[in-house]
Amino acid sequence: MKKRRIFIAINLPEKIKKELFNYQKNWSTLPCRWLKRENLHLTLAFLAYLNDEQLTEVFEITKEAALKNRPFSIFLNKVCYGPDRRIPPRLVWIQGERSEELLKLKNDLEKSLSEKIHFTPEKRDFLPHITLGRIRKWDWQRIPPDERPEVKKEVSINFPVNSIEVMESHLKRTGAEYEILESFQLKS
Repeated sequence: MKKRRIFIAINLPEKIKKELFNYQKNWSTLPCRWLKRENLHLTLAFLAYLNDEQLTEVFEITKEAALKNRPFSIFLNKVCYGPDRRIPPRLVWIQGERSEELLKLKNDLEKSLSEKIHFTPEKRDFLPHITLGRIRKWDWQRIPPDERPEVKKEVSINFPVNSIEVMESHLKRTGAEYEILESFQLKS
C-alpha cells in the first residue's frame, strides 16, 4: 500500500506569496535552497507518511476543525534565521504572531488527530512561520563567522485565513513540491 507524505497548512493569497518571495532577493548570496513562490505556506501539522485510509480520516478531521473555527487574520512581523537560538541556523523564515484564533485552530486539529490517527504533536511551543529557504549546512560552515550575513528585518504583513488545506509533499532532487489535496473553508 502506497503511503503519501501529508501535512495540513494555511496557504497564502497570491499577493502575499509574491511579497514574501521578494524578500529572498535580500539574501540571495546565502547558501540556501530557496522555496519556490508557489510552495510558500504556514504548516499547522506535519503528519508524515499516511496510507489512503488514514488520509480519508485526515480529510474528515480537517473538515471538522475548519467548521469549528471562524476566519481570522495572520500577522507576520520578522524575517530572520530559524529556529530561534539554533546554531547553525537551518532556515530563513518569516515569523508571525501567535493569535488566539490560530492557536485554537491548531489545537482543534491536533486534538482530533491525536485521538483518531495517533498523531503526536511537537513538544516545542508553536511559533507560526513561513519558510523562505533551507540553509545548506556544509556551505554555511565554510563561510567565516564574521562574514555570515545577518538576516533580520522587521516587517508588517497581514492576510486573511479563510480555509485550511490538506497537502502532499513530493520530494524531488530540486526540492519538495507541494500539492493541495483538499481545501476546507472555515466557518462563515
